[in-house]
Amino acid sequence: MTPFTEQVINIIKKIPKGTVMTYGQIAALAGSPRGARQVVRILHSMSKKYRLPWHRVVNAKGEIALGDEEGRYTQKALLQKEGVLFVDGDRINLSVYRHEPVLEGER
Repeated sequence: MTPFTEQVINIIKKIPKGTVMTYGQIAALAGSPRGARQVVRILHSMSKKYRLPWHRVVNAKGEIALGDEEGRYTQKALLQKEGVLFVDGDRINLSVYRHEPVLEGER
């Protein structure tokens, strides 16, 4: 496993209930600011194996990015169960629900 993949998995595991992070935000924290698509691939291929809270990852607009309707419905339901509210039916207010982790050197 690459260091980037390992970082992505660790970041996603630490997203608290009731909050979200974006693909790009996770990629940047893991050391690759342009690696949002790799984050998508990691989520797709490793969510089950590492029991990742995949539903807490959204796109930069605060929207569910899954292509299939069932997946979108499931993700939205899981987030709502954690108390996340949607604006205009399908968007999350990132200024309210975005998780901003404190990095080790910033404490």
